[in-house]
Amino acid sequence: MTLTPLYDDLVFHGPMSSYRADLLVRSLGPLDGQHVVDLGCGWAELLLRTVAAGATGEGVDLSADDIAHGRKLAADRGLSSRVTLSVGDAGEWSGSADVLIVNGSTQVFGGDPVRHTANTLAAGRRILRPGGRLLLGEGFWEREPTPSQLAAMPIPREQYGSVDSLVDLAFSHGYRLRWLSQASQDEWDEFESGHALAYERRLADHPDDTTVRERADQQRTWRLKGWRGVLGMVYLTLVLPR
Repeated sequence: MTLTPLYDDLVFHGPMSSYRADLLVRSLGPLDGQHVVDLGCGWAELLLRTVAAGATGEGVDLSADDIAHGRKLAADRGLSSRVTLSVGDAGEWSGSADVLIVNGSTQVFGGDPVRHTANTLAAGRRILRPGGRLLLGEGFWEREPTPSQLAAMPIPREQYGSVDSLVDLAFSHGYRLRWLSQASQDEWDEFESGHALAYERRLADHPDDTTVRERADQQRTWRLKGWRGVLGMVYLTLVLPR
């Protein structure tokens, strides 16, 4: 099974527009001389935008294809000398940073899914220097999922809560809230359609590929009968007081 890579159709590996990304980069404050680490970076589009704003950066992801594409983007933008992108287990990264990005990738720290967010907040306290910022992209329930919606998607009800409960969790780990932004339905639809397009291109050329057809149909079921309009994505810029 060979699919066109998602970066052929998407700028970000998540429900995010360029406008929102630029807002989030500005929410981090001055970045000159700051070191930014993105764990689970994908092809590192958001990281590269922070580096372009004056920072140096590191990104880690398990996908060799995504990292290769991120390196090409960095080279095309003249940023290769200021950013390092590596293939590896992001949860095993050790070091310190002024800014930590964990955008839709809290699973990199392992454990039960219901603990992923707490694990990320704890990791941020280990990694960030005093006054450091954590840019956290995390899911939440926009509205309470029905039993049929929960049955249609591979997400336990307990994995996510409300936005206010997520912020409360961050405060319980010693963070303060600097900025909050929520993905729109248009951003979600663009992201999900980018996934669907990769499947449909393959099926147009290989209509008998039952594996791809099954995966495409499963993804559509998860999306339309499960999380569309129910599961949201919120971006929090959190700061550790000095």
